Amino acid sequence: MQPDLSKFINSAQVAGIESYTLNDGPGRGVRALCVNTGAGLRYRVLVDRGLDIDQAFFHQHSLAFLTHAGAARPSRAIDHGLEWLKNFPGGLLISCGPFNIGPPTTDDGEELGLHGPHSNTAATVESIRQPDPHRDANEISITGVLRYGPLYGPTVELRRTITSRLGESAIDFVDEFYNPGNTDVPHAWLLHINFGYPLLDQGAEFCVDATKVEPRADVPGSTEVFRDTKHFKRIPGPIEKHRGKGSVVGYLYPRPDRAGRATVGIANPKLGIAVAIHYSTKEFPRCGNWQHYGQREYVAALEPMNGTVDGRDKDRARGLLDSLKAGQTKTYRYSIEVLADKSEIQKLLKLNK
Repeated sequence: MQPDLSKFINSAQVAGIESYTLNDGPGRGVRALCVNTGAGLRYRVLVDRGLDIDQAFFHQHSLAFLTHAGAARPSRAIDHGLEWLKNFPGGLLISCGPFNIGPPTTDDGEELGLHGPHSNTAATVESIRQPDPHRDANEISITGVLRYGPLYGPTVELRRTITSRLGESAIDFVDEFYNPGNTDVPHAWLLHINFGYPLLDQGAEFCVDATKVEPRADVPGSTEVFRDTKHFKRIPGPIEKHRGKGSVVGYLYPRPDRAGRATVGIANPKLGIAVAIHYSTKEFPRCGNWQHYGQREYVAALEPMNGTVDGRDKDRARGLLDSLKAGQTKTYRYSIEVLADKSEIQKLLKLNK
């Protein structure tokens, strides 16, 4: 809905981006951009954490899971083993890659840490576009560049643009990767979209029309949860087995439309809100579903990815490992949309029928 232009002079009264730096705790010094779309959706982009999004709200309701530690400064010391978890803020979108997305492993003589270096890489901001409805400029956008890799490579550059529009409750992303080096490099990209209470709650459900559901057999309990194509969609309350590290993981293969695009999401009819994720199955052939319903650490994620989280060495052996050739560009386009209209929520829920 467009605002009444006769009733305000400063556009920040209805929407816009506010820039500031965190000034306390482990996140002290981290640059943040807070976006208000003017339609109830507010989210925070962490410039120094890969231009990812941690906090996200629709009106009074939090959409995302946040870890106990929250946002912290980036650190290259977190690139080894499972250390990535010590700096994991949770958040609506934590991107993983760009060289690996799975567990710690060694591939082609290279030691790889959990989920890759992206989340601990700071961006250079290229542009911030504020809305100005008085001039019929309703786009709200952030563009930044991230550079990964040492001398001799592998090197990759990411230009990310995040866009919303005044009066709409959606976030559009364009991730453009470029290999500026002179050698081909392994390439893996995963969107870790983490839902938390109150959106994630007993009675809510995941929404996906999957042509195939594949449990991770190496993760205890996953086969039991994902062998029934409806059971994994029903979100329970906290589970005793999920204390500590207890989790289950499955791969979903959503049915694309004629254009090759798919929608997955989560709906909470009790709250009257849902979140839909729209993306191309050509860019992301599978979608992970991580469920960790621990008491207080209560989180589940939908994770479009171009490989698997079994390990880069295993993806290479199976022919699933992507690459960026020297000079090559690869682009991903996707969006996260909040739904509050009953008919739109029902349409999302119909993916389960």
